[in-house]
Amino acid sequence: MKILITEFMEVKSVEILKTNFDVTFDQDLSTNSNELKKIISNFDALIVRNKTQVNKEVLENAPNLKFVGRLGVGLDNIDIEYCKSNNIHVQPATGMNADSVAEYVINTSLSLLKNIPLMHQETSIGNWPRTSISSQELKGKTIGLLGFGLIAKKVSVLAKVFNASIIAYDPFVDPSIGNEFDVKLIDINEIFKLADIISIHLPLSETTKNLLNYEAFKKMKKQPIIINSSRGSIINEHDLLKAYDEKLISGFALDVYDIEPVQKFFLNKIKSNTNCILTPHIAGVTIESNSRVSEFIANSVQEFFKL
Repeated sequence: MKILITEFMEVKSVEILKTNFDVTFDQDLSTNSNELKKIISNFDALIVRNKTQVNKEVLENAPNLKFVGRLGVGLDNIDIEYCKSNNIHVQPATGMNADSVAEYVINTSLSLLKNIPLMHQETSIGNWPRTSISSQELKGKTIGLLGFGLIAKKVSVLAKVFNASIIAYDPFVDPSIGNEFDVKLIDINEIFKLADIISIHLPLSETTKNLLNYEAFKKMKKQPIIINSSRGSIINEHDLLKAYDEKLISGFALDVYDIEPVQKFFLNKIKSNTNCILTPHIAGVTIESNSRVSEFIANSVQEFFKL
């Protein structure tokens, strides 16, 4: 059996796979779809993260492919319907990076409430903004979660430690699930109206693309902080910056972008005095989560092929 790995995976897990499989590990293939199409026919299993586009064009050239392992949870870079129709098993590492993402949401919430980016900028150039820039507590704030899956649930548990209130929008979750976590499930427009912090935990789809656009930002009554560790295209980035400039929101943390790596034309629009945190799609990537994700997918491959 031959396995192709196109993105970073913990060395220990790769070595475990090598004991039972013929493994090719080439991270350059994550952005070279033409080369991937040329060689994919040789492999029984493919392991990717989010950069590798496992689309129909690639899959049509993979007659031997039986397993696609996703080192993460989002599946928008994989043609799921094609895989279903052609008996290719797709295995995400569900839940393995949830703690890391939940910590990221709380971390950025605290930093932006306390205006840490602005404090740092001013202090580092010799100013002393001890009274000119205000700071707030997470205690007593209302966090609105768009989506209430595993990660959002973990965010709600962590936020309760700070005595924050949690509300959520998820049309696919029974309200009784919210009751288990002391979280009220409400309409998305109510989230816009009530939340001090809005954190996105939704998959990217035709329904969720550009969900947070200028019209949505205009409905936000409390100048909330916006956090996106889900998928970039859920936020209209142009409208986000416009909303910040117009003081419809008070800050934002982006770990995901419409185009990745994040483009310079977007970065050039962000001013030095913007209360924001930009990170390179790492909310779910910690030493600990990478170990869990890699081990989970390595075990899943072996179980699938009954080795």
